[in-house]
Amino acid sequence: MTQPLVDPFARAITYLRVSVTDRCDFRCVYCMSEHMTFLPKKDLLTLEELDRLCSRFVALGVRKLRITGGEPLVRKGIMTFFEAMSRHLASGALDELTLTTNGSQLRRFARPLADCGVRRVNVSLDTLDEDKFRAVTRWGRFAQVMDGIDAAQEAGIRVKINAVALKGVNDDEAHRFVEWCAGRGFDLTFIEVMPMGEDMGDGLRLDQYWSLDDVRAHLARRWTLTDIPLSTGGPARYVRVEETGQRIGFITPLSHNFCESCNRVRLTCTGQLYMCLGQEDDADLRRVLRDSDDDAALDAAIRAAIDRKPRGHDFDYSRQKVAGTMTRHMSHTGG
Repeated sequence: MTQPLVDPFARAITYLRVSVTDRCDFRCVYCMSEHMTFLPKKDLLTLEELDRLCSRFVALGVRKLRITGGEPLVRKGIMTFFEAMSRHLASGALDELTLTTNGSQLRRFARPLADCGVRRVNVSLDTLDEDKFRAVTRWGRFAQVMDGIDAAQEAGIRVKINAVALKGVNDDEAHRFVEWCAGRGFDLTFIEVMPMGEDMGDGLRLDQYWSLDDVRAHLARRWTLTDIPLSTGGPARYVRVEETGQRIGFITPLSHNFCESCNRVRLTCTGQLYMCLGQEDDADLRRVLRDSDDDAALDAAIRAAIDRKPRGHDFDYSRQKVAGTMTRHMSHTGG
């Protein structure tokens, strides 16, 4: 049997997040510059290369694939990739094929995604106020996203809402998010803003940072929150809202890092494998992929990369200074 992927700290790597494009139809303020310079097509992995590379990870023990971007559904021909990956669900080699999306293209793609075995999606939505939504996303269309969410539900896909906690932006909407998600039957996850991108210096991200300790305390003034031992394969810690029965997750890379249980790595749309979101070290799998048709060489490169996976990241907002910043945009690494 093929030996599973295990990092130097005895963590089994079973979760691969795959960015299929750096492009997006929004320009969210914490993710992209307003006037982005996107990568040339020749630098991107082809859909066939993505298939081969993801299939090798599945063969090496990855059980969950999350497709990200940019906005993954703006990649031309993307459904051929989902159709290809669905064979691993059918064989039992893969437990889950899912994606994170801004929701803008779900009306078009929800039914085909469901047909490929996608059972749930994460929709990134940071405000329920249409004017704020326009400001946060710069180019976003709120009604189109709401329609996309409806389409996902109509197709039988479970929806989870991911909201980045942004001080001064959506800190007056936390209770509204709980009520709205409960009414729609959605799980909800709050995420701390991370210091990534060219303009992430000591000012912008520190001004936006809203600790999820504070978010939870704010919610607890109105709702009864009970910790639950739930794991969905990712970094969130969950509570149950007793009044509604829904689940709320908290992803806390800053206030309480979750590195000790990290089971995931990230593949960029250019074939760079980042073993940690908060470190700059990467492995160039595109070069190996294009140099040889030998899967043994590719497997060896993947294993060598996992052998370099660090214990954790260095993100830190303490002492009014942002440390551990990453100059690459989140849209390049994969959301």
